Amino acid sequence: MTRIKSAVPWWLKVGAKIVLSRLPFDYSVWKRLHLFEHGDMNQPKRALDTFLEHAKTGDVLDTKGQVPRLKTTNDGFAVLELGPGDSLSTAVIAKSLGASRTWLVDAGPFATTDMNVYRSLFNHLQQEGVLMPSSTNPQNTDEILETCHGDYITDGVRSLTKLPADSIDYCFSNAVLEHVPKSQFTLLAVELFRVMKPGGVSVHRVDLKDHLGGGLNNLMFSEATWEGSLFRNSGFYTNRVRFSEMLVIFERAGFDCSLPRILNWEKLPTPKSKMDAQFSRLPDNDLLVSGFDVVLHVREKNGGGRIETGIHL
Repeated sequence: MTRIKSAVPWWLKVGAKIVLSRLPFDYSVWKRLHLFEHGDMNQPKRALDTFLEHAKTGDVLDTKGQVPRLKTTNDGFAVLELGPGDSLSTAVIAKSLGASRTWLVDAGPFATTDMNVYRSLFNHLQQEGVLMPSSTNPQNTDEILETCHGDYITDGVRSLTKLPADSIDYCFSNAVLEHVPKSQFTLLAVELFRVMKPGGVSVHRVDLKDHLGGGLNNLMFSEATWEGSLFRNSGFYTNRVRFSEMLVIFERAGFDCSLPRILNWEKLPTPKSKMDAQFSRLPDNDLLVSGFDVVLHVREKNGGGRIETGIHL
């Protein structure tokens, strides 16, 4: 299937997804066909490895013992995942590593309710020597969330407004920020700053490739076309917020940004001559960034973020 996908021209993918996304099929159907997938966190090893990798990057993991544990305090340790995608695995993993509370925020109820997925996760964690939650025989996902003190909110960026201020110790996302609607990205940054505790840390892996052919073909379209409902709701949307622009938004919201990982193309995969004017005038060193990890540290709070949520940089 992967080989077939890579052989399909990017422009044909655009047309096919516009048509397919409007067919009256449930997301589970597209998942089985490996179309319109929301990550692979339903795979136990992938879910645990992803959690541990980002937690190490954020320096919230104590690795001195035989099994890693979160650096909890007397006030507990609350975890927020943005875009959990196809499973609620993070709630189980975070609880097993010492979290007192977990929030999972997504743009829709994409997480599987297939209990076999979670039983496989329990087995994998036991094999890795990870301490399990008190109940390892839940009958449904509601029981999983209850056991793990987890909340699953599927109202997109607006979900963050339901979280208490100064309540999150650690937040992470994996190839999610590029999918946040551009019109809501500033709100995301402001709300994320609001919910993070002073001294809290947030780790995000961002993929700036076009999610069509792995280049910058998405920069060829005008703002009106790309942000219109036809493209925005067809399963290939990315917000096109570029590397330096994203950092500015987070810094203005109140975060200090560090960059432990930056990936670059050797040359632009899409010529500037084919890009829309708003992107062709950007410097090459900005456009050459294909992906990066960013660690957001909360500066001292003085009443919240520093930018209006209506500003579009």
